[in-house]
Amino acid sequence: MGRTYEHIDERLTGWLVEQPVFFVATAPLDADGHVNCSPKGNRGEFAVLDGNRVAYLDQTGSGVETIAHVTENGRIVVMFCALSGPPRIVRLHGRGRAVRPGEGQFDALVARFPGGDGPGVRSVIVVEVERISDSCGYGVPLMTFEGPRPTMDEWAHRKGRDGIEAYWAEKNATSLDGLRGI
Repeated sequence: MGRTYEHIDERLTGWLVEQPVFFVATAPLDADGHVNCSPKGNRGEFAVLDGNRVAYLDQTGSGVETIAHVTENGRIVVMFCALSGPPRIVRLHGRGRAVRPGEGQFDALVARFPGGDGPGVRSVIVVEVERISDSCGYGVPLMTFEGPRPTMDEWAHRKGRDGIEAYWAEKNATSLDGLRGI
């Protein structure tokens, strides 16, 4: 049933960017470290850069696992699953890196996303995709999408840029396993 692909073509690009949610999984090198899986809302926050590169806006959160893990070892998988329409799961395995505000590519990358200059954006995660695969998704339930939650944007706007940076210093300095975050 499952297939692998050499690159992300136009058809697959269209399907990926239309999904309202995706998941990102990473892990530290330490066998005793915590594996992390994060859900990501997709309000235009995921982009296919080319046939073997994708990126997404990394919004401020209570943890910093993805940034810490990709900085340490680069390993990442991004998973999409159809919650409506025909069943399908797509996984993008690869090597990721976090591009932070003030770094050379940040402005050009963030310009690819509507609303990418919001105060809560702490990085753009860029993934060099090494393996593209899909599977049936028969076990994924059908769900109705009501819309994105406004809570994160409202919180970030209330804090403002200075408040967000203070939050990063307090909550995003290290990962659960003590790896360097922000």
